[in-house]
Amino acid sequence: MTRIRGYKYRAYPDKKQREFFSKNFGCCRFVYNHYLAMRKAKWEEWHDTMSYSETAKDLANNLKKEHEWLKDADSTALQQSLRHLDNAYQNFFKKRSGYPKFKKKRSVQSYRTMNNKGSIRIEGDGIRLPKAGKVKIVNTIKFEGRILSATVSKTSSGRYYISLQVEEEYELLPNKGGEIGLDAGLTALYTDSANHKIENPRTLSKHEKRLRRLQRELSRKKKDSKNREKARKRLAREHEKAADIRNDFQHKMTYRLARDNQVVCIEDLNVKEMMGNHRFARSIADASWSEFFRKLEYKMGDRGGILIKVPRTYPSSQRCSCCGRQNRKVRDLSIRSWICPECGTQHDRDVNSAVNILAKGLEMLAS
Repeated sequence: MTRIRGYKYRAYPDKKQREFFSKNFGCCRFVYNHYLAMRKAKWEEWHDTMSYSETAKDLANNLKKEHEWLKDADSTALQQSLRHLDNAYQNFFKKRSGYPKFKKKRSVQSYRTMNNKGSIRIEGDGIRLPKAGKVKIVNTIKFEGRILSATVSKTSSGRYYISLQVEEEYELLPNKGGEIGLDAGLTALYTDSANHKIENPRTLSKHEKRLRRLQRELSRKKKDSKNREKARKRLAREHEKAADIRNDFQHKMTYRLARDNQVVCIEDLNVKEMMGNHRFARSIADASWSEFFRKLEYKMGDRGGILIKVPRTYPSSQRCSCCGRQNRKVRDLSIRSWICPECGTQHDRDVNSAVNILAKGLEMLAS
């Protein structure tokens, strides 16, 4: 079977390559913002828009002649910047996202380039990129396949990464054939139907004290000073450290679930809507359920497993997993354990919910 997969590498460009990347980031950002402003003005004045082909033609015939420095950038990357803008508009028109926003210099910087006739390839401990040459990487991930594109990115703290999009042949990995239901939570990241509770690492909360101190240090620095830039990088590194710990933990947990189970049932949570509750928004963001389920979904697919999403309207925590009686009093989140008034079974709220999610998921699978 064939699939398209991404492989991400930490990169260590030299001084000349860092300068080229900086120019490329700036050129791609300029092109994106220029045509976003043009499309926005055209709509406001004429109620008309521009297609990708029209912006690409204008870039080649007008903008590059007006701004000669654009020719120093990777031309494919500039074209991809226009494609990203067009995709942003398509997502807006299909109501999948909001109106496209202008790119900022201080956020994560990136550009994407395509592999034309082998212009992108791995050479030992480096990746060769158009106009950048061989960029040193930590080459710990091996693959066999055809490289389609490469995305170079720079984080807020100054780290560089290169992500390769690869088309490859693959065989399904084995799993142990188990079936399990998961109930997501905040105290425990998830509770499964086998009565196992995985503690929420709360990475952001554990770094909160240091983050606050670094934020205060940043706020005291003079605007646009070198010391402010140093303080900003220290704060960004601390945020990335918390994110790295969370990411590592999620990879380990999802690997175990995908390895041990053929069927995993979860609740189809509306995380975006739940984030609207200001009391729990920070904790929900720290738990990062959406990213956890995303990792779980593709790892289940690698092993031929099935991830079933039970509708969020299903009262999994209110229904008794033994007799099926629904107890509406359990809607109160402060009730962590309860006794079924019908059959007298004592339930742990989260375990009972996980068992019901598994049962409903298997019912959906059978039907």
